[in-house]
Amino acid sequence: MLQDQDRIFTNIYGFHDPGLAGARSRGDWDGTRDLIAKGRDWIIEEMKNSGLRGRGGAGFGTGLKWSFMPKESDGRPHYLVVNADEGEPGTCKDREIMRHDPHKLVEGCLIAGFAMGAHAAYIYVRGEFYRETEALQRAIDEAYEAKLLGVDACSSGWTMDVYVHRGMGAYICGEETALIESLEGKKGQPRLKPPFPANAGLYGCPTTVNNVESIAVAPTILRRGAEWFANLGKPNNTGTKLFNISGHVEHPCTVEEEMSIPLKTLIEKHAGGVRGGWDNLLAIIPGGASVPVLPKSICDTVLMDFDSLREVRSGLGTAAVMVMDKSTDIVAAIARLSAFYKHESCGQCTPCREGTGWMSRVMSRMVTGDATVEEIDILEQVTRQVEGHTICALGDAAAWPIQGLIRHFRGEIEDRIKRKSGGGARAA
Repeated sequence: MLQDQDRIFTNIYGFHDPGLAGARSRGDWDGTRDLIAKGRDWIIEEMKNSGLRGRGGAGFGTGLKWSFMPKESDGRPHYLVVNADEGEPGTCKDREIMRHDPHKLVEGCLIAGFAMGAHAAYIYVRGEFYRETEALQRAIDEAYEAKLLGVDACSSGWTMDVYVHRGMGAYICGEETALIESLEGKKGQPRLKPPFPANAGLYGCPTTVNNVESIAVAPTILRRGAEWFANLGKPNNTGTKLFNISGHVEHPCTVEEEMSIPLKTLIEKHAGGVRGGWDNLLAIIPGGASVPVLPKSICDTVLMDFDSLREVRSGLGTAAVMVMDKSTDIVAAIARLSAFYKHESCGQCTPCREGTGWMSRVMSRMVTGDATVEEIDILEQVTRQVEGHTICALGDAAAWPIQGLIRHFRGEIEDRIKRKSGGGARAA
């Protein structure tokens, strides 16, 4: 359980002043110049020692990612790009940071930019986040006015500029290379890798793309020390995390908690429990729409971290917990996600372009029972042909919810098909 003194986001609900004066009263921008004075190598080493893994879904080591940036400039500028696209269904944590605690992100941009030799940061915000963009821009303007950004930012000798770029609401632009393409004014389509962004990213220059939460927690980690952060959670799954809890709970919410908290504890402590009690639980998607669904039997004991959820063949993803009670039509719910991925596929890779449409059409028939039992195995085989065979992870995101459904709720699909064909009534 996270203690109040260990919370990083102290204004996540917007009860206090989100402006510079309020942020400073909560400890932001405190000693930023001294942190920068400790040097680039110290910052990156501290971030590595903290064990922070990317909070955007992939869970890659943040400090390690920063270290991939070239140590010496070859004449090309370096860029920091912050991914604030947040298009993953069920996820609404980054928008709360931008709305209520934006100075944590702005300060993080300065420190991360310095650590990777970047003089410019671009924050790519999802197009629908209009008010969030306004709040973020206000914070950036305040930082410039107080000389915390710009030439000689924080009197550190480092020049740092931060720009806000609004996207146009394309889910695919949450993928880092598609985001870079969109930022350059092109169609948001993922790039082949290599080259990786650290070598050739925005405008062909060394670039690091990080999630909002990953950048926003950096100043606090550096101020309080890597050891403090690393002692929260469990090894390889350290620190605090913003969780979104939605669906059939008494009090949907966004909450900061310690990594590795039991899923049941998270829901009962912060969301008032499942509607109708824990025994009324059918299933939970633990990390945003793209990770496989888990039945109640697993949800009873599973821990909320990268490794524990991978062990039960799901994932932490963005930590968007979507709760479904027994009133849910689980087949229709997953079919709705299939339709989403079909709609959001950029169409660049054949397995995804053709596969997402095919899977969505079959899922629609599964909902009504207008399928055969044999088609369940065919559907599962097609998800395997899509998964891992595309440039970006959208193919995986489209395949995994269906795989989770078939793994845990195959009986529900079969019963529906049998009832439709007339065999179910006799069997019952």
